[in-house]
Amino acid sequence: MRIHPITCTVALLLAACSSNAPTGSNGGGSGAGGSLGTTSGSGGSAVASGGMGAGTSGSGGMPTSGGSSTGGTPSAGGAGQGGVPSSAGTPGLGGSAGAIGAAGAAGVIGTAGAAGSSFVQPALVTSAAGAYWVTSGTLTEAASGTADVTVNDTATAQTWEGFGGSFNEKGWAFLSLLSEADRNTALNLLFGRDGCNLTWGRIPMGASDYSTDRYSLDEVPSGQTDTSMASFSTTRDEQQLIPFVKAAQAVKGDLRFWASPWSPPTWMKDGPFNDDSAFDGGSMKKDDATLAAHALYFVKFVQAYKQKGINIELVSPQNEPGYSGTYPTCAWAPATYATFVGKHLGPALSQASLDTKIMLGTFNAGTGDTSIVSTVMGDTTASAKISVLGYQWGMQGNVKADQKYTRPIWQTEHKCGNYPWETGFVDKIAPNDGAYAIESWGLFRDWIKAGVTAYSVWNLVLDTAGIGIDSKRVWPQNALLTVDTATKKLTPTPTYYVYRHFTQAVAPGAVVLGTTGGDAIAFKNPNGTIVTVMYNSGAAKAYVVAVGGKKLQFQMPSGGWATITK
Repeated sequence: MRIHPITCTVALLLAACSSNAPTGSNGGGSGAGGSLGTTSGSGGSAVASGGMGAGTSGSGGMPTSGGSSTGGTPSAGGAGQGGVPSSAGTPGLGGSAGAIGAAGAAGVIGTAGAAGSSFVQPALVTSAAGAYWVTSGTLTEAASGTADVTVNDTATAQTWEGFGGSFNEKGWAFLSLLSEADRNTALNLLFGRDGCNLTWGRIPMGASDYSTDRYSLDEVPSGQTDTSMASFSTTRDEQQLIPFVKAAQAVKGDLRFWASPWSPPTWMKDGPFNDDSAFDGGSMKKDDATLAAHALYFVKFVQAYKQKGINIELVSPQNEPGYSGTYPTCAWAPATYATFVGKHLGPALSQASLDTKIMLGTFNAGTGDTSIVSTVMGDTTASAKISVLGYQWGMQGNVKADQKYTRPIWQTEHKCGNYPWETGFVDKIAPNDGAYAIESWGLFRDWIKAGVTAYSVWNLVLDTAGIGIDSKRVWPQNALLTVDTATKKLTPTPTYYVYRHFTQAVAPGAVVLGTTGGDAIAFKNPNGTIVTVMYNSGAAKAYVVAVGGKKLQFQMPSGGWATITK
């Protein structure tokens, strides 16, 4: 993946409140997704009306998930000694970090009651070290006072296409160590309407740096080729990757997908390579026979996944084509990339009657990345095939200027933290700490303010070590959830909660709004609700937000986050 691998986290958390959510009336189904490049389609609101249950607050414990149901009043979900809100089960479809430093100790997994058929987005959620995802705070209308944050709902920017994350083999391997109940809890934390409610999933085509080992979907003996894809097979993916995706779909049936390879089949590459594996480094061959075969590889992949009920809406030709590492990677010359997109991949998808679109990506500001972008977008044939630009890591500074290409720009991989080239690098275990949560907040905020229309984190789940398959560099990376392989314990990390402050409340089709004062990002959802996400780096205080013609006040924690949905 990047000049920077992925994310894995070991964070110990505390949190706040267990809720008894009364049954509300069923909400409408989720809106149908619009075609890529034209933002999201229209549809009914997935949030149901209904009362919000009051919960008792406490400390310790992680959120839990109950079984799904078709209605009925849920029983109280038990939390650990207090606990972060126990989720009221998986709803029907559709339906802290503090100061840098220590987080609290995680509590015991509780057991949630049966879920009702509706979900009500809390009007106020706050998080800080020792008290993540507190929904019991009070939001009142202030008669006077100066607003800390003002939301301008007439200052509209880009239309939002969704938040997402990446599926990897290691993630499913670690989830498989858990009990079925805890694994279901993890999946609901990521994809449930009362969890992160992610919209997009990224799927690797063959090995990534967080596969369990190196492979492609069409390897042949050394010295041979397979331009007809006679040896193409997704049998390997059916062991870990596809089960992970299908488990996510069982929680969120309208989850959407895009895919990219880290390395093509090794017979499509020229050396030299970076170690004794032809997966690691090298460059894409430029002859038409190989490029045509690679286009067929994409077609076969999309078709195979479609047969499994997984619709790949978008493909990127290569993860980080300007970076060559000691894990699955492959360099691309700008002219080769343009030829592949314009003369091979685009026509192949069309001839196979697939409506899969092409992302120009994913770029991390590696050698030649900006040249690939300008070459492809300057080529009439190739640019006509591009629906989205995919940028990550060092490409944030290119977002505003590259809006000249009149394509949506997605942030395709969140930085994983714990950088080997920086002071304080930890080489044995992924920190997954409050400092990374604060760093992540800044990245979410800055990329959105730069103008991206979607945001994807890297690893959804890792073990507490967070180490990939790089053959030379050991780099423990952070993730949203971690699994302790010795104790079989699941832990949401501080960054999980920061991400959820955005992802749970902001719907595809929302419009980014302008804000002044404080440290905030705001969105207006298709149903008219305004979501304001804020960070307070200072002391706890009474915080005032001017939004929708009102001044709303609540207690903002020290070194913490808040989301208001009104």
